[in-house]
Amino acid sequence: MALLWKETLDGVDWEELSALYRAAPLGNKTAAELETAFTNSRYVLFVYEDERLAGAGRVLADGVDCAYIADVALLPSHQGRGLGKQIVARLVELSRGHRKILLYAVVGKEPFYARFGFRRMKTAMAIFQNPEESHARGYIE
Repeated sequence: MALLWKETLDGVDWEELSALYRAAPLGNKTAAELETAFTNSRYVLFVYEDERLAGAGRVLADGVDCAYIADVALLPSHQGRGLGKQIVARLVELSRGHRKILLYAVVGKEPFYARFGFRRMKTAMAIFQNPEESHARGYIE
């Protein structure tokens, strides 16, 4: 598998990225929403195989205190092959130097992130646009 890694927004097909998030599955995020989110992120990462987008992720960060890894997605055909680990490892590395690196995981995937040093927080809280859905998905009590 010959992979091309990109850390810029140059040439991103936002519709292709939206399709990746639906396939991953990480929800229905429109091309416009993803363009806004990725454009406003400090670090971005895209992985291509044979000119096809296979994975992506981003980091919201302030450059000093806090970095938040978000939207890590991988095509189902590429899952279980170590590529997700490589994406997260690269995003963690890009975030080094921040006092804390945060993320929230899909319920049941916490052990995957624990391998990188992430630990469950006791005091994390969130306001979700749709709290009922977030509760049903196991994100909040």
